[in-house]
Amino acid sequence: MHGSLNQRDLLRAELSQRDESGFETSGVRVQIERLGGLNSLDPAGADGLLAELDDLPRSAEWPFVEPEGLDEIRAAGDWPEPVPFDLDDGYAEKINRAWTGRIAGNMLGKPVESGDEWTPKAIRTFLEANAAWPLVDYFPAMTDTGAEHPDYRENWVESTAGRVDGSSRDDDVDYTILNLHVLRRVGPAFSTGDVATAWLTMLPFLQTYTAERATIRNLIKGIAPGGAARHRNPYREWIGAAIRADIFGYCCPGDPGRAAELAYRDAVLSHTANGVYGEMWCAALIAASFTAPSAAAALQTSLQVVPTGSRLSKAIRDTIAWHAEGLTWQQTRDRIEEAFGHYGWVHTINNAAVLAAGLLYGDGSFDQSIGLTVCGGWDTDSNGGTAGSVAGILAQRIDDHWVAPLHDHVRSAVFGYDGTSIGWLADQTVQVARSLRAGSSEPIDPAPGIPLDSW
Repeated sequence: MHGSLNQRDLLRAELSQRDESGFETSGVRVQIERLGGLNSLDPAGADGLLAELDDLPRSAEWPFVEPEGLDEIRAAGDWPEPVPFDLDDGYAEKINRAWTGRIAGNMLGKPVESGDEWTPKAIRTFLEANAAWPLVDYFPAMTDTGAEHPDYRENWVESTAGRVDGSSRDDDVDYTILNLHVLRRVGPAFSTGDVATAWLTMLPFLQTYTAERATIRNLIKGIAPGGAARHRNPYREWIGAAIRADIFGYCCPGDPGRAAELAYRDAVLSHTANGVYGEMWCAALIAASFTAPSAAAALQTSLQVVPTGSRLSKAIRDTIAWHAEGLTWQQTRDRIEEAFGHYGWVHTINNAAVLAAGLLYGDGSFDQSIGLTVCGGWDTDSNGGTAGSVAGILAQRIDDHWVAPLHDHVRSAVFGYDGTSIGWLADQTVQVARSLRAGSSEPIDPAPGIPLDSW
């Protein structure tokens, strides 16, 4: 199972995580082979080898600098200054488009969210066979064209053209809603412990995945925030934190530094290093989009919150450079595959490059930005959602063929929020942003009697 908590699956994923982040795992791999291979290990044996991986030193030749404390992250970047932005100058309309864009972009990517099968080549071949290339609308319903292609994900019946009837539930939208809830109920001074309590209170365990599921398991076992991200969580640099970033950018228009700091408190519950930078970067990117003249400018500003010596910074900077060289989108996507394709299809680093490419070549067009991002493959619904937030802010409008089928209706697994509307979520976001701008540390909708931070 993808993102499993089975000990053998955790060991397999932890070996990859350690290899990718500069640790020498050959000794543990030799032991695995002597024991008959990974699939022959019993849970206790796999757990013992996981403990050995915990104690490995990092190679002295490791070329990257990837700090983890907020002060160290700030010092390792070039922290951005806020840019004035008038909350009365079209802000509410931009927020409505951002929410709409996130949901539509997420829906767009859902049918092909299987990065090992729906490669960019497979996506394009399928779309061309269905007269739907370039992608500027929801994916066509699956038909028999005579061409071989992977199967859509099971949710295609509610996320393809002609079948969308309100948004379908997805974790990429759930976390945007949940973090809005935390800001409404706790306020901008929320702690990582508050986020942990919200997860345990409001998220069904089996509607979470990878790092988030491992973290909830750890919290239930009594591991406090601060340690829950690391214990038996090989998914800690995957994309799970980045999908939780958007609301912090929405509420800090023109202030990417503050957006990144809010995102940091959320991210460290379940992620480390590039997993944390990914959420900070996405939050800063969205905040910068309110005042930037283009997606390219917003991307440049957002990089200031990412440690310059990190792998994530290199991936995004390389993508920007390939675009600046005049390469086509396809040529840039090929370069991304060559440079970062060794990461799993739901890792932060390679998906950030695909997202950056989609926004650069989309150049402010909503249709092209989310279409190219999703056609870049890997974690299509997550990348499509973030691209939709950014493009929704930058674009002057979102065409009705995206909006009308949503019927202003949002499905969510977050307790108490299923069946809300985009308009209501946007209105609550505006209220939070106004409170933040006024310097209030108080929640706008406090919940007396609920222990929000019991850690």
